Amino acid sequence: MDKSQMTKKLEEVISEVMPNIENINMTTAIVDGYGVNSVSLISIIVAAENKFDVEFTDYELALSEYDTFGDLLATIEEKLA
Repeated sequence: MDKSQMTKKLEEVISEVMPNIENINMTTAIVDGYGVNSVSLISIIVAAENKFDVEFTDYELALSEYDTFGDLLATIEEKLA
């Protein structure tokens, strides 16, 4: 799966979990730009685990680990490599 396909899948996950987010940008700050909090991030990560068939550690569930959705995408890429 290439990066554009992964990006599209992650955007689908984000839209399913947080349908109020429009025009998802992988470089926008998720807290300030989209109002993502720790609960919504965990919901996104759980949905991404299912969609990409990967597993996150407890450490990787922390909101402080992700400034942007691009950071989350990078973690998923590492897990699929």
